[in-house]
Amino acid sequence: MELGLNGKVAMVAGASRGLGYAVARGLAAEGVKVSISSRDEGKIADAAKRIAAETYADTFAMAVDVRSPESLTAWHAKTIEKFGGVDLLFVNAGGPPAGTALSFDDATWQGAFELLVLSAVRMVRLAAPSMKARGGGAIVVSTSSAVKEPIPNLALSNVVRSSVSALSKTLANELAADNIRVNHLLPGRIDTDRVRELDTLRGKAAGTSADDIKASYSKVIPLGRYGTPAEFGSAAVFLFSDAARYITGASLQVDGGLIKNVF
Repeated sequence: MELGLNGKVAMVAGASRGLGYAVARGLAAEGVKVSISSRDEGKIADAAKRIAAETYADTFAMAVDVRSPESLTAWHAKTIEKFGGVDLLFVNAGGPPAGTALSFDDATWQGAFELLVLSAVRMVRLAAPSMKARGGGAIVVSTSSAVKEPIPNLALSNVVRSSVSALSKTLANELAADNIRVNHLLPGRIDTDRVRELDTLRGKAAGTSADDIKASYSKVIPLGRYGTPAEFGSAAVFLFSDAARYITGASLQVDGGLIKNVF
């Protein structure tokens, strides 16, 4: 299948590890020039080196705090300076703290909104004009299975990521006239550092181990296991590609069947 990605330029946020890294690695393997970011300068530089060594793709790395409009603006400007434009954008950010809805103060709620919603708005606001000028583009927004089935003790993520899901659908409608597609990826239990950290917290609360938590979750996943970051990355690459050129405003679950909802 011809994916039509070779030579395009992608901005991938939160790409030093986990899902963002897998998406950047998958795009680079298809000949995409990737501009990647995360908060840790050393880790994102190392990620770029690994991607370049494995795929021979042209890469650029920059330390970025997605909560800062100035930081995002600088990343976008440096990407344009190096690659001449942007065709693809992967909207991604780390998870907010775990906890129940009433356990957080106003500042923590505001911080989660800044981290997840405003960062997404700002990234798309920056990238969309270049996409339009180049004849179109594609945006993939990453959230969580929590937007369909709230996850216990992840109140901030449940509520705020649902807003990101609504934003994704809204943007798909608003940007379609400019030939910019916007789709939404919902990871389930993907074997990343973040999920392992959450499993460790749940294990401590239950008086058991992270391995036991993983085993119990795996039993209720129809495919019987956690997904790999590479499997998530492949789903994102598909949505970015010409193979998905008539898909916009969609939500794709990458969860092994974990989400029980019909729609």
